[in-house]
Amino acid sequence: MPTIAPAYVTVNPSYMVPELLLNYTQASGAFDLLAKGDMLQRLSEGDLLAYIKRIDVRTRMAAGQAAYNQLPSASIVMSQISTPSYLFRMRAEYDHHDTAAAARWGVSIVQAQRLAMRQGFAQILRGALLYGMNPANGEGVAYTNGATSLNLPPDMNGNTTVVTYDNGQMAFFINSQIQNLKTRTNQMGIGKKFTILGPQRVLGTFEYNIVQLVQFQRVGAGSTSTAGTVKETLMMNGDQIDWCYDDTLIGKGSGNTDLVIIDMPEVSKPEAGWPNTNEFAKLEPGLDACVMMLCDMAAPREIPTPLPGGAIDVLSEMRATSGWAVRGEAVTLISMQFQ
Repeated sequence: MPTIAPAYVTVNPSYMVPELLLNYTQASGAFDLLAKGDMLQRLSEGDLLAYIKRIDVRTRMAAGQAAYNQLPSASIVMSQISTPSYLFRMRAEYDHHDTAAAARWGVSIVQAQRLAMRQGFAQILRGALLYGMNPANGEGVAYTNGATSLNLPPDMNGNTTVVTYDNGQMAFFINSQIQNLKTRTNQMGIGKKFTILGPQRVLGTFEYNIVQLVQFQRVGAGSTSTAGTVKETLMMNGDQIDWCYDDTLIGKGSGNTDLVIIDMPEVSKPEAGWPNTNEFAKLEPGLDACVMMLCDMAAPREIPTPLPGGAIDVLSEMRATSGWAVRGEAVTLISMQFQ
């Protein structure tokens, strides 16, 4: 990773703005898809796979006015699911000449290289979360086994693209997908957090358009956007929504369309007394996560090593899994043609 700090010429008298003009890249909201909103620091150094013990229960009962002599039993089946972990590494090398050259530009080469490496880690981890390191094995949220995948249906006018779709009908479509997701996960009646992740050009359109007054009217009159309609509808049901952006989802839907991901990061156990038809869910310890990603440390480890000639090598590494949607029914993948 080179640090190119050439000589420069200025005219005096002059004024040098002290702040650095940095190129900004998109701060992805992909990690809001995860339970707890972050990777779980659970792996030990060198763990090659992560496993989850899964228990499935089927119950049968006998009922009658007379006592039965032959009675059915509950079937409890235990199984195991797993996902591999991957070691992510990169390095930086520089000597005292590079340090001096960067300093002439008012930059700390140590901090610049550290932040550059951490950004690289974040970008590859984002890719592992969304698309997996081996998508063919079902890794990554976009390739979740058991997820609900659908294409944007035509609106009442036959429009099928984001830019031409009826604004109000788009809000109702998204609301229905969230309702369907809650139904699949048996979370109706419980306020839940949802994450909607998509490209800026798609979700940004829903933020800045206007829903017709006859379709949605707020207290005090006036109308709101597609996103506003969705957010306020969810608020009325006690839900929370994170509206997040990631432009790598452009072209990732079916037929080279844009992909929008709706997920519920965690489930909740409905509060109920007795009788409770979900009684078996009280078995501890239960895992509430729907989408998760495991890592071995909170931030990449840095290992500085002297090199011949007075240079220094900084190796940075960490281990993490791909995005792991352990409850596929909590993920909805919508392919939307932008225009």
